[in-house]
Amino acid sequence: MKTVIITGGTQGIGAAIAHKFLDKGWQVVIGARKRSGLALENHRYLKFQPIDVRMEADHKILIKSAFDWSGALDCFINCAGFSKWSPIEDVSNNFWDDMIDINLKGTFLGCKIAAKNLEPGGTIINVSSLAGKRGSANNSVYCASKFGVNGLTQSLAKELGPRGIRVNAICPVYVETPGLLEALDDLNAPPSGNPTNKYLQEFASSNAALRRLPQENEVADLCFYLASDSASAITGQCINVDCGVMPQ
Repeated sequence: MKTVIITGGTQGIGAAIAHKFLDKGWQVVIGARKRSGLALENHRYLKFQPIDVRMEADHKILIKSAFDWSGALDCFINCAGFSKWSPIEDVSNNFWDDMIDINLKGTFLGCKIAAKNLEPGGTIINVSSLAGKRGSANNSVYCASKFGVNGLTQSLAKELGPRGIRVNAICPVYVETPGLLEALDDLNAPPSGNPTNKYLQEFASSNAALRRLPQENEVADLCFYLASDSASAITGQCINVDCGVMPQ
């Protein structure tokens, strides 16, 4: 039985990814700051471990917890992160540090510790964003963090490839989760105080080739594919899950 670690796996996209791996018979370790969401559910092959992704020591504890429980590690998924908009003149040191430390440093530390413990055939998947490929107004820090995640992914694919470890990223556009809806409610966010649901509908109809936005399970499906042997020739890729918002 294979084992996957997912940071930020208690809710939103992370929880959807965890459910996918559970459904496919994997042992799943989810790490987050507090026990909530999926971590409160009872699954035989699910384990929760508290973690602050900004702390390297916590990543080491997370890995040890997985090995102590399952005896293996086959895939590490960096999903912990958050989104918040701000015009550049309002970006404080704390805003910068929080965004970069969680979204980019947290992903780097997950990759660093996973790389030390994965065997040939192991995989690392970083949950990035379409914001890691194009900028948008009031979103400079988040975009910087996700551009960094994509660069990290490409670099580590080259570095870890000779050891048989594949590294990829997924880049979703808006996925309607409680976290996204909360972030979009901010007056600095694109809806500018207008109804969020209306904004997302108009965005989809005017930007997405499929005239809709992706769902959590569709992001999870790609994650599972990238972790599987079916994707054995795929590494160093930052793959859009965007219903055709940004064809490449």
